[in-house]
Amino acid sequence: MSALVLDAGAFVAVDRGVRAMVARLRMAQQAGLELRTTAVVVTQAWRDPAGRQANLARLLKSVDVSAVDEHLGREAGVLLGRAGTQDAVDASIVAVSATGDRILTGDAGDIRPLVAASGRSILVVTC
Repeated sequence: MSALVLDAGAFVAVDRGVRAMVARLRMAQQAGLELRTTAVVVTQAWRDPAGRQANLARLLKSVDVSAVDEHLGREAGVLLGRAGTQDAVDASIVAVSATGDRILTGDAGDIRPLVAASGRSILVVTC
């Protein structure tokens, strides 16, 4: 099954109640796409110490969140080296993506070199 891999922009939009993003993610799920991200992306989007980000918390229940362990960290680091870039969070997003997946991001210009470095056929979609 292919996935829609979410960068922070999608989470921030849902947290802000952007209905178009909520609808887009719902349609992706209905089309059979798994929603996926990494824990460091959650770090970029989660801000309320009391956990009152209800929209974001609701979305996270339906997202497969991968921990950035040593294996994933090494893979992301290799991607950074190959692409000549420095954003570890973006590299983690590409590292959890597989051929046939789509990455939903507000930073397409930052993600595309990493996708190219991965050698995988991954579609980059702008939020």
